[in-house]
Order: sequence, then C-alpha cells, then structure tokens
Amino acid sequence: MPSRRDFLQSGLLATAAMENSMPSFAASQPDTSVTSESATLKNGVITFLQTTDVHCQLHAHDELFWENDQLTFRKAGGYAHVATALDALRKENPANTLTIDTGDMFQGSLLSVKTTGRAFVPLLNALSYDMYLPGNWEVVYYKKNMQKLLGGLLAPKVCTNMYHDLGDGKKGELIFQPYQIVNRLGIKIGFLGYIDPLVPLRQSPLYSKGILYTKPEENLKEYVELLKEQEQCDFIIILSHLGLSQQIALGNHPDCKSVDYIFGADTHERVRKPIQAEYTKIVEPGAFGSFVGRLDLKVENGKIVKESYQLIEVNPQKYPAKKEITALIEELEKPYKEEINKVIGYSTLPLYRNFVVENTIDTMIVDALKWKVNADVVLSNGFRFCPPRTAGKDGKIAITEGYLYDMLPVDSTIRTGTATGAQLLEWLEKELQNVFAQDASKRFGGWLIRFKGMQVEFKAFERVGRRVQKVVIAGQLLDPQKEYTLCACERDGDPEDMLCRMRGIKNAQNTAFTLHSMMKEYLKEFSPVTPALRHDAKVLDAPQTLLSQVYGVDYTFV
Repeated sequence: MPSRRDFLQSGLLATAAMENSMPSFAASQPDTSVTSESATLKNGVITFLQTTDVHCQLHAHDELFWENDQLTFRKAGGYAHVATALDALRKENPANTLTIDTGDMFQGSLLSVKTTGRAFVPLLNALSYDMYLPGNWEVVYYKKNMQKLLGGLLAPKVCTNMYHDLGDGKKGELIFQPYQIVNRLGIKIGFLGYIDPLVPLRQSPLYSKGILYTKPEENLKEYVELLKEQEQCDFIIILSHLGLSQQIALGNHPDCKSVDYIFGADTHERVRKPIQAEYTKIVEPGAFGSFVGRLDLKVENGKIVKESYQLIEVNPQKYPAKKEITALIEELEKPYKEEINKVIGYSTLPLYRNFVVENTIDTMIVDALKWKVNADVVLSNGFRFCPPRTAGKDGKIAITEGYLYDMLPVDSTIRTGTATGAQLLEWLEKELQNVFAQDASKRFGGWLIRFKGMQVEFKAFERVGRRVQKVVIAGQLLDPQKEYTLCACERDGDPEDMLCRMRGIKNAQNTAFTLHSMMKEYLKEFSPVTPALRHDAKVLDAPQTLLSQVYGVDYTFV
C-alpha cells in the first residue's frame, strides 16, 4: 500500500492531469505563463454558480414558497431554463465564472429509472459544469453504475471521504479525486468535497456495497492544511452533501478554521444570506433546479476585497428555455413520453413534501398503505425529494406515471411485521432524535417519519429520550407489552428483523405488491383523492408548519 505522502503526491499529479485533460474546464483558465508576479495580479470578479439536488427534474414545475405565513406556488426550474440562467450569468463574467453541481443528479424521475441515470449524462455535459460532488442518491443504481455515470461527466468529480471497500472494513483508495485547485485573477482556490457518511443507514445498505464513507473530521484537517500550507490557496471551499444542520456543525468545528465557504446540499434548504458559523460561512441553493446560488468575490491587485451572495430564482419567464437543451430533452424523453404523461389519478389538494412534520404527498401514500394492508400502523420514510404539484389548465391536479416516479423513484416491495409498544416507543424516540437532535451533527437526513394508524404528540426540542409525550393506536394509549402489526417498505440489504430502521421486528415477511402497484390500485379505486393533513404527528413546542430543522442561526426557509 502506498504511504500517505505517496498518495498525496499522486493526488497532486492526478489533479494536474485532470486540469489538462478537461477542455471545458481548462479553456477558461487564465494565462499564467508570464513570470512577472505583478503581471499575474489582476482586478475583477470571480463568480461561483451552484446548483444542487435537482433530482432529474427536466421541466419547469410547481414550486412551494412560504410567503406571508401561507403557501404560495409558482413555476420554477427545468433544465432548459436552468441552462439559460447559467448562460446569462456566465455571460456577465465569462472568463472567471465556475459552475458547480453538488449532487443528487441521477435519481428522482421515471426517465432516470428507465435508463439507470444514463439519460442525464449528456444533459449535464451540455450544461457545461466545471465541477461535481456526488450526492447521497448517486449510489441508487449501485457502485459500478455510480462510477460509470459520474465518469461520463466531462468535468472533475471531487469527493474527499468516499473510499473503495477492500472488505472487513479495510479502506482502499478514494473513489474520486480528493481536491481540485483552480486559479483565477491571481487567486488560488482549493476545493474539497464531502458526502454524508450516513448514506448506508439513510438508504438501502446494498446501494453502498463496496464503498466506505468516513466522517469529514477524519481527514478534513489534513487536507485543509495541504491546501492552505503546501498549495498556498487563498480561498478554500468545501463542496458538501451533508445537510444544512451538519454543515453548520462542520462550520463550527476547529478543523474548518481556514475554510472560507461551505457550498451545501442535501436538505433542499434555501439560504438567501450566508449563514455565519464559527469558522466559515454556509450556503445551500434549494432543490429541483428552482434556484442557482451565486457567490461573487471582488479582486483588486490579486487580493479579495469584497464578497456578495444571492439566491437566484429560476423563473421560466425570466429565463426562457434554451432551444438546444429543449431539443435534447425531447430526444431523451421520446421513448418514454407516453408513459411519463399517463394520468393514473387525481388529487383535490395540492401535493407537496416541504414540511418537516406532515405533507399531502406522504398522507396520500400512508392512506394507500393502510387501505391495502390494514396493519395497525403503516409507515413511510420522510423523503424530501419531489417538487409540488398543483392544478393544471384543466383545473385538475393530475397524478401521472411520471409523477409517481417523482414521489417514489424506488419501487420497493411492501413488507409487514410485528413489534411491541415498547419497541415502537423506543423507535419513535430515535426517529425524533434523527430529526431534532440538539447536536446538529447528529441529525439524520430526511424529515420526520410518516405514519397512519397512530397518533403521536411530541416535543421537538425536549431532551433525547423524552420527546414523545403521548401515543395512541386504535383509540387506545400505547401498551408497551402489546404487539402491533406494522407495514412499511423493504430496503435492499436490511436485516430480516428490520422494518423502517426498527430492529427486532417479528414475523417479518414481504407481500406480493410494491409501492407503485399499491398506489395505482388505490388511485384507480378512489380518485380523486383528498389527502388532507390530519396532524397524526403533532408537535407541541413548535409550529406544525416547520419548514426546516435548522434553528439558532439567522435563517428562515421562504
């Protein structure tokens, strides 16, 4: 095995080779061939553009905003509109703009599933990104496909904590290059990349087979020192797919002392003003291609003298669809267009998934699960992906085959089992800790678990193990000794006695149907459905309309 020194030296060579082999990236590099130091010091602006968590949303779609304490919907996003926005922003500063995507590029739509993500490789390349960070859902088609998909992208991929698993927990080499260095206007900029190390717990464990993830703190200090001391970088950015809470926690860690910015992702938060942690600033530009984050650094005589940040809404009217991207999307979608647009049912209420505690999309899913299986309690994960959907021109809120894949890209088998009331109570406390842990670094990805057949009152900001205040099942208070029947989906690679991250399940068995077949049957039987919020999960010490887990900093989701 090579030594750490050998590895770092090889990383430098690999980075240099990568810069030389990527025309789209290297073509905009400034000419540094002159030897005079004064000649390399320039004035101007360096611009960074960031998208993230687009989740394969090809078209302009409904987006939810919280304005004047009420829900507001308007159109946003769509890759052809994102392309126009990026082109317009690059045109303002063509020589010194860097465009970055920080993950979840290959999961979230019917087209992605049908092509195992391959359709999005030419699309992403056509948008001329300069750098990528893998997201937590890049592994959805397993390791080899992840490597091939990301390998098909023309720009560098940076990830500093994702290793080949040699077996028995032995860590091999990094799967992607650990850092990237870019020079603009006499400013040397270093990039690191960190993905959530909890991916194998958050998602089906088999997705990550062959991969070892480490916490950022395990090598952050080493690489920051390398960039700052050896490479003498003037500005350091961490590309992060950890989630906003954990990004703030990382920004408060002493190893981040020399890091200037964390470009965040994963939790779909809309940071409109950089969040100042103890050692660095954090931003995150929403999701679904609805926004572009823009950071400008003003440079005078080779020194950064000013910075400004804004979150730019991708309004389809302001940024009309780019014709070349529209044509590419039509070509990619053509074999599946009829299936994508096939209507399988209707809702009488807008469908969305933005709130921490309860949403109409998940209410519809657990309603369908309870109808199909009729267990005592049915469970559904607290996913964040899937843009909202409101009424179309015909006044109806259509649920298409394509939207079913937006809601549930993984068509998991439905599984049943039994657990005691004591197990349920312990599990609820763990799930609430995952969402509301006082220590932000311990918060898990995703919103609160969704359920039907059970009513839970809880305090989000109580101490660990003391959040659940009351649980009622079938009109009766939870009995710790009683066994209850449960229903959820199976996750590839979970132990036989696990259901929805709950261990010790008895009588676990798979049913003959999947989430998709269940939803189609339910909608065929009951459409139009009305998934009204029931407050089965009732928060006692916070608004029911929580739109973020983040608190204690100057940030509000709007």
